[in-house]
Amino acid sequence: MAGLELLSDQGYRLDGRKPTELRKVRARMGVFGQADGSAYIEQGNTKALAVVYGPHEVRGSRVRALHDRAVINCQYSMATFSTAERKRRPHGDRRASEVSLQLQQTFEAAVLTSLYPRSQIDIYVKVLQSDGGNYSACVNAATLAVVDAGIPLRDYVCSCSAGMVDEQPLADLCHAEEAGGGTALSLALLPRGGQLALLQMDARLHQDHLEPLLDAAMTGCRGLSTVLDTVVREHLQEVSTLTAQ
Repeated sequence: MAGLELLSDQGYRLDGRKPTELRKVRARMGVFGQADGSAYIEQGNTKALAVVYGPHEVRGSRVRALHDRAVINCQYSMATFSTAERKRRPHGDRRASEVSLQLQQTFEAAVLTSLYPRSQIDIYVKVLQSDGGNYSACVNAATLAVVDAGIPLRDYVCSCSAGMVDEQPLADLCHAEEAGGGTALSLALLPRGGQLALLQMDARLHQDHLEPLLDAAMTGCRGLSTVLDTVVREHLQEVSTLTAQ
C-alpha cells in the first residue's frame, strides 16, 4: 500500500482515525422476524445484513448430510447499489463464490456443529453499501445473526482487516486504503482463545510486515468482540423486557 495522502504527517488517516482505530460500529439483532436469526451492521460506511436459517434437515441430496456434524452453507452477495459502479453483479460471480467459501470456513471453525448431526445451517449475507472491509463486516454481522438464532459458538468470531502505509500498520481499512495498491490482510479470530478462523491476503507481503499487520488486525478483532458483546447484551435486555411485559 502506498501513497502519502493516506496518512498525514501527524499520523492521521483520511477519515481522521488513528492508525489502529476502528471505524464506528452500529449493529442491531433480530431485524427479520421470519428468519431464525438476523442482524444488521454498519462499520463506517460499509453496511451488511446477515440472515440465518436452521439447524434444519439437509436440503437436496442426502449425500451431503454428515453423520457427526452440521453442514454450514454460506452465501455472500452484494446489492447492485452497494458501490458507485453500476455494473451488473451476477449472483454467482467468482468473487461472491470466494467470499462464500471463506465465510463457510470461518463459521465451520466457530459453530459447535457436532451438536447438530445430519442437519444444515444456512448463513446468507449481503453487502448493502461497500466502503472497504466487506468480508469483515459480513463475518461480524453473521456472528450476531448466529447468536440471534440461538446456535452455540465456541466464541464470538470477529473479523478485521489491516494494511501497511509508510511502514505503519493500519487496522479496519476503508475502500481508499484497500485500493491504495499494497497488501490487504483479512483476519477472522476467536478472541478468547486466540484461534485464527481465517487469514487471507490478496498480495505478497514482506515477512517483516506480517507480525505488525497481524497484531493490528488481532487488536481490531478484540475491540470488535467487545462491541459485539455489548450489542448481544443490549438485545437480550430488550427481549427480556418485552417478554416481561
